[in-house]
Amino acid sequence: MFSKFEFRAFISNIFKNATITNVIIVGVTTLIVSGLGFFKEIVVANTFGLSELLDTFYIAILVPSFISGVFLGSFNSVFIPNYVSELKTGKSIGAFQSTSFLMTILVSLLFLIIAFLFTDVYLETFFKGHTQQYYDLIKVQFYYVAPCILFWGFSSLINGILTIDDEFTFSSLNTVFTPISIIICLVFFKEQLGTIVLAFGTLIGSFLSFLFILTVAIKRNIIHLHKPDFKSVNIKILFKQLPAKLSSSLLSGINPLVDQYFSAQLVIGSIAALNYGIKIPAFGISIIGAALGNVLLPYFSKNAIDNRQETFKKLTKILKYLIIVSSIVVVIGIFLSAPIISILFERNAFTSSDTVIVSKIQQMYLLQIPSYVTGLVMVKFLTSINKNNFMVLASIINLLLNIVLNYMLIKSMGVYGLALATSLVSIINSIILYVYISKLNKEYV
Repeated sequence: MFSKFEFRAFISNIFKNATITNVIIVGVTTLIVSGLGFFKEIVVANTFGLSELLDTFYIAILVPSFISGVFLGSFNSVFIPNYVSELKTGKSIGAFQSTSFLMTILVSLLFLIIAFLFTDVYLETFFKGHTQQYYDLIKVQFYYVAPCILFWGFSSLINGILTIDDEFTFSSLNTVFTPISIIICLVFFKEQLGTIVLAFGTLIGSFLSFLFILTVAIKRNIIHLHKPDFKSVNIKILFKQLPAKLSSSLLSGINPLVDQYFSAQLVIGSIAALNYGIKIPAFGISIIGAALGNVLLPYFSKNAIDNRQETFKKLTKILKYLIIVSSIVVVIGIFLSAPIISILFERNAFTSSDTVIVSKIQQMYLLQIPSYVTGLVMVKFLTSINKNNFMVLASIINLLLNIVLNYMLIKSMGVYGLALATSLVSIINSIILYVYISKLNKEYV
């Protein structure tokens, strides 16, 4: 047993470690933000239940979220390690920032235009067999959500610069504005906004998030815009890594579309049920993932440049602790699944029969937590050392597995099979990444 003095010394040493301190800061901040986001989901559930409007909103936001996560998220991921390399050269980073912001604008506008032009084709291809009213509901909400792509892109890039500058508190707080905005719209303006209430709240929230994170960056004096320089060595490396990262993220980002496609073949409410079922697993993943991912990508990027072999060892240690802690969380979550759903969602439009369905879906999704979190950390590590090519192969395997498992399990388990397939794919992906990293480690010994 620890004596009181030894315990205090242990705690003191923990908080002297800047990386652990940053992880705790981001974790606590994300817990607060995610808690508010979860309260938003309770308000939404209380208002809409498993309704057609909620189904159509999730479809409307799917493509903008896909574009943001795949294209803008990929750019931000390869931006961080190469921005760190540029800083270590001692050169002015204004040109690097300007080039990155310019690329964000161009990519955001390009895909915003594509999203508007191909909305009808997308709906007719992936969501056949619904009424015209169903499609109109999707489109009217989509037109409000689509501009969020630009705000998400800028916010993501500025967030990356802030984390490199070791600013984690405010960069983690900026996402709080969207759930607040949605809650305000639902409570005070639901009648006035009607069917666009969720989409409008999302748009206002994303704009406020962008203004907040920009204000923080300006006050910290970390925005330095000079003439773009496309000939910079690190910019060239960034562009070389970008196709692989984009391909990997694109293939991974298709998985939710595949799940939505299969769930759309089931009864009305299946899409909403899947989204409710993943809320609590996503809540845990978002806290752990944000705390680790936001801190570890710049951490790995800085350390791998100086001592890659030692960084391998630190990664292995992190993974061991994550597996132990997250496995305990999974066991507790599965055992308490039904009571949690009942307490959080079962009221008004959300019935006891909805609780039964959603709690079983949630149990299937909970299984992925250890593999998802460890996989996320391994992806951050591979990105930090510019090993993005392998992730393309891993993503192809994941996509094919997801399609096959969805097709097989939906026949025997219905909507529950879709959730189980997601967890199985996550577990296999984590194993593949670990085997590859172990191989890389041997090469550096």
